[in-house]
Amino acid sequence: MPDPKGTNADDPSAVSRTSLADTLSPGLSLDRIGQALAAFYDDLIAEGVPEHLAVLVRKVEPEPAAKPSPAKPRPTKLALVVEDDAATRSLAEALLSDTELTAIGCDSAEAALTIMRARGGDVALVFADVSLAGAMDGVQLASAVALLWPAARMVVTSGRRAQRPGTLPDQAVFIPKPWRPFDLLTEAEIATTAPQPIVP
Repeated sequence: MPDPKGTNADDPSAVSRTSLADTLSPGLSLDRIGQALAAFYDDLIAEGVPEHLAVLVRKVEPEPAAKPSPAKPRPTKLALVVEDDAATRSLAEALLSDTELTAIGCDSAEAALTIMRARGGDVALVFADVSLAGAMDGVQLASAVALLWPAARMVVTSGRRAQRPGTLPDQAVFIPKPWRPFDLLTEAEIATTAPQPIVP
C-alpha cells in the first residue's frame, strides 16, 4: 500500500531509491555517498535493469558495415558497321547483336573515326564497305584504324571488286560481297577471342 510519500511499500526498489535520496543529504562524507551509490547499483542489478538496457541496445540498429565498392563493370566491346547501304548495315548490326559485341552503325568513314576517337579502346571490330557516303572510302578508313587503333580487327568488304585492294593494310581482312552471315560472325568471334596481331 502506498505510503504518505507516494512510494509503494511492497516495492523494495522504490524504498531503495527513496532511501538513497534520503541518504544523500548535505553533510555526508564521500565514503558514505559511495556506499549509498553502491547499494543503489546493487538494487538495480537485482531488478534486472541491465537486461532492460540490453533489450534497448538490441533494438538499436547497428551502423551498417562499409560495403566494398563494387567492381567497375568491364566496358562493352564494340563493333562498328560502316556501310552506306541502310539494309546491308541493318543486317550486319542484327547479326552482331547475337555476339558479345555491341554494334554501332554509321554510313561514312568520317562518322566511324569520330566514334573511334571517343571509344577506340573499346572497339574490337570494324566492318566496313569500300564504298562509303563520305569523302573517305573503306580502304582509307582501314589505313587509319591500322595506324591509330591497331588492336581493332579490321574487315573490309566490297561488291565492286572480287580481289583484295592492293593498298589495304596487311592486318585487314578482305571479304567480297555478297558476304555470308557466317563470315561476319566468324570475324566477330576472332575479334573477341584472339588478340589482333600488330603488323609493323
